[in-house]
Parts: sequence; structure tokens; C-alpha cells
Amino acid sequence: MTTLLFYENPVPVQTDKHQKTKIKPLENKFRFAAKTNSVILSGVEFVEAAKEYPIVFTRIGGEGNPIPLALLGLRNDENLFVQKDGAWDARYIPAFVRRYPFVLSKAPKGEQFMVCVDESYPGMNEEEGAPLFDEKGEQTPLLANAVNFLQDYQAQIQRTEQFTKTLIDNELLVDLTARATGPDQAQYSLGGLMAIDEKKLRALPDDKVLALFKSGELGWIYSHLVSLSNLPTLANRLSKNLNEGKAAKPAAKKATVKRITKTKK
Repeated sequence: MTTLLFYENPVPVQTDKHQKTKIKPLENKFRFAAKTNSVILSGVEFVEAAKEYPIVFTRIGGEGNPIPLALLGLRNDENLFVQKDGAWDARYIPAFVRRYPFVLSKAPKGEQFMVCVDESYPGMNEEEGAPLFDEKGEQTPLLANAVNFLQDYQAQIQRTEQFTKTLIDNELLVDLTARATGPDQAQYSLGGLMAIDEKKLRALPDDKVLALFKSGELGWIYSHLVSLSNLPTLANRLSKNLNEGKAAKPAAKKATVKRITKTKK
């Protein structure tokens, strides 16, 4: 996966270019994410996200430190939480999704971040919706709130990067492969994932466990571990979708998670 996913044409928000630009809410609000099977999570989202999604770790492109993801589907280009009408079928929606069509991007030079907007977003126009700038060229509440949201999100992502570095430094992550059996015995396999090894966690020295507890990250860890129980639910969502697509045929059996294996590095 890439870190932009459904962003097709993000460009810097500029007064001269977007003076008349307005953002109109879409009826099919989350259709843009319908082909995204996972999104990045920040650690502070784990508690709420764990109630809905399996939380796993992966290395983007197989390189660098792992990042946490919310699994949204078991197949490529399929989000099992976006319904046909574009609604999101879950109580908690990841911040990665909620920030769209806005995103922060590093400036060509230096460490500064620019606020960008995806110009491919169908709700961008000059006739209807909330404007980005007022007549004086100042940010409207819509844009100001988006900027604040993006800045907080980026700060939480940076904190999460330190968290995953701690996991690596303490060798707490192990490889994980999830295999699901769907209707008609179709097999679905998700590799390249990682999970925290609870046995290794319990073997940590007391001072390291205390540090995780005081930082609040121990709660993140157990939210992640609990969230893995959502894998069978994800498989059942896939089964439901496939059955609806075969409504004229006899109902297929529910999809089940056949095996989840953790392999020590």
C-alpha cells in the first residue's frame, strides 16, 4: 500500500488558486475509499478501532519501521465497510479516512508540511458547498478546522512511529499470516503482516513494562491483541457480500478464518 491510497491528485491549498473553491458534501460520502483494504492508524485510535477492525502492523514496501493498520478487507481493492450507497458501516471511522480530501504533504525543500487538497474529489466546485477562503482571502472555519485536524493527526502519527520503534527495539513483533476460507471454499491469504507476541511482552524487564504503562502504550498493545478477534468478523462480512452477489443461487456458507499463524523472526 502507499501512504496516500485514494488521493489521486493532491495539490497545495493556495489562496490565489482556491479563492473561489468550495467543498460540497457527497451523498455517497465514503465511496472514494471503497477499494481500500487497509488504512494507517495512529496509536491513540487503537482503543476505538479495536472494537471494529483487526489492527496489524506492516512495512510499506517491505522496508522501514512497521506501521499499524486497520484491516478493512481480505482481498485487494475491497473495503468491506463501505456500503453500496457510500455509507461507512462501523461506529468508528479511522482518522486517515476522515481527513479526506485534505492531507499534509512535505514541502519540496525542508521539513515543512503543506496543506493539500485532492482536486479529484467530486465535491470540489465553485458553485455549491462551504468555501475554503472568505472574500478577504482568510481561511474559513472549514479550512481552519481541517488544518487543525491534520496537524493533530500528524503529531499522533509521529508519536506512533516512536511506539513502533519501541516494539522493534524490544523484538516484540512477529510475522503473522491470516488465511480465510470463504464461500465455495475459496481461499484468501494476507501476508506481510506482523503482530505483537504477548509471550515476549510478558518476558520484558519490569522497568520497560512500567515505561509502556506510564506512556499509555501498554493499553495500545492490548487493544491491538484484542482486535485480532475481529478477523472472523471480517471474513463473515466478505461472506455476506459474496452471498448478496449470488442472490439468485443457493446461499453459500459463511466465510471463516481458517488459520492465523504467528511466526517468530
